[in-house]
Amino acid sequence: MMEKLIFGRYIPGNSWIHRLDPRAKLLSTIFFIFVIFLANNWQTYLTLFIFVLTAVLLSEIKMSFFINGIKPMIWLILFTVILQVLFTGGGEVYFQWGILMITSQGLMNGVFIFCRFVLIIFMSTLLTLTTMPLSLTDALEYLMRPLTALKVPVYEIALMLSIALRFVPTLMDETEKIMNAQRARGVDFGEGNVFQQMKAIVPLLIPLFVSSFNRAEELATAMEARGYSGGEGRTKFRKLDWSASDTLVMAVFVLMTGALVVLRT
Repeated sequence: MMEKLIFGRYIPGNSWIHRLDPRAKLLSTIFFIFVIFLANNWQTYLTLFIFVLTAVLLSEIKMSFFINGIKPMIWLILFTVILQVLFTGGGEVYFQWGILMITSQGLMNGVFIFCRFVLIIFMSTLLTLTTMPLSLTDALEYLMRPLTALKVPVYEIALMLSIALRFVPTLMDETEKIMNAQRARGVDFGEGNVFQQMKAIVPLLIPLFVSSFNRAEELATAMEARGYSGGEGRTKFRKLDWSASDTLVMAVFVLMTGALVVLRT
């Protein structure tokens, strides 16, 4: 299952990316998701791909992990690309049937949408692969700290987001186990039309929900047994340390944004 879903997992390492402050990595990822919409031609997308591939190489994690992170999303990506191709007008028309058409502008937009998905998945996967869930929780809590003035339970929100992120691969592993048990009973999830395949998935939902509630109850019991009583008054075992490398990362993102603005048409 490790090869099927990578998002939400952490791979221990000592690379330069691993050693960065989690706040810098989280801010960089969020900033990248917004900046990517500045790209509108092949020069800007090439710049983004070079930037992301450089970050992947610096993480010292195999490229296969990032490619496997795309596989669970490939059908959503292709569906979005097809809609973009068939319903976007402009440029030279290659095919038209009613409201459906294939144009040069539609094909270009489809390629750009595909690139956006790949780049966003690569960056978000890089964040989770190189950042421990607890460190990510600390970063979220720190960045949302100003909301405490509005009586927002920042610590609890950060903890819930971190647990949810950590439970994504766990629930997928549980789904795989249930599917294997169903296959052993003769259920084939890859046969039949779309409705038959959806009907075959229904028996997975109940045991998956039961397993999810059981895991949530076990987690709550474990937290109570360790004396958890909320974030108020709690001290930190791991201290966040912003270094010159983190400042350098943010400066590189600013420079990349400037390059995208210059390369836009």
